[in-house]
Amino acid sequence: MTKHETTITEEQQGQRIDKALASVLTFSRSQIQHFIDEGLLKVNGNEIKNKYKVQPGDHVTLMEPEPEELDVTAENLDLDIVYEDADVLVVNKPRGMVVHPAPGHTSGTLVNGLMHHCTDLSGINGVVRPGIVHRIDKDTSGLLMVAKNDTAHESLVNQLKAKTTKREYRAIVHGLISHDTGTIDAPIGRDTDERQNMTVTERNSRDAVTHFHVIERFKNHTYVTCELETGRTHQIRVHMKYIGFPIMADPKYGPRKKSSYPIDGQALHAAVLGFKHPRTGEMMTFEAPLPEDMQACLAQLKREMG
Repeated sequence: MTKHETTITEEQQGQRIDKALASVLTFSRSQIQHFIDEGLLKVNGNEIKNKYKVQPGDHVTLMEPEPEELDVTAENLDLDIVYEDADVLVVNKPRGMVVHPAPGHTSGTLVNGLMHHCTDLSGINGVVRPGIVHRIDKDTSGLLMVAKNDTAHESLVNQLKAKTTKREYRAIVHGLISHDTGTIDAPIGRDTDERQNMTVTERNSRDAVTHFHVIERFKNHTYVTCELETGRTHQIRVHMKYIGFPIMADPKYGPRKKSSYPIDGQALHAAVLGFKHPRTGEMMTFEAPLPEDMQACLAQLKREMG
């Protein structure tokens, strides 16, 4: 089991235990309720009820069970493998593909395809997420690095933590960005009103930094490059909305009106990925061309310019 500990702050006073913990731990309220029901969560050494309201200074201990070994079915998904050797694999994920199995997505995921493509994946994340070092959203396309052994996995994770990897995205956003370059330095945390969303907030957040520069301006849209310094959930999508330029066709953070452009899901593509090879130390950089749907959107934007 993995032990998690936290101390309740004055800001959290009076909140239900599940709400208070969901804002600081990487678990949903329903997961926390399950842990309470199973007796895996204690406050000041005592088991509590789901309705318990926290007080400042409460010491919370959560014993997270080891991941269950799910039977992941290997599927021939004809993955776009950009690079592969004995230690690492780089794949260009299509828009619409989920990275790893989850309730509601037990097949057709990147992990299902990887299990068919090769059997020598790292096991650090358990059977559910073999080899997966980092993720990109279901409706974001582009490059992902995959570890084929535990040594490679640890190296790649450490590079992510040290912010030495290179991760560049291409995005089409609503509105005209007047300045050519910029940096968004704004902490991101879970939205307390919409639990499935992230937002810029000072409360229970983590630092997040995105650098961007303008590639091309259109009538009412801008084509940009975004480079991640940190890797928070939905970071680019949240940051671009925060500065008033949400990503085209983003169903979660974009305009409510359905997009009239030929793309299903946010116009965001992980175009460049760079890291030091875990074994040789050589800096390796890979690039994936824009998917056809984003190319079609850019073509339509150019036509609208007249």
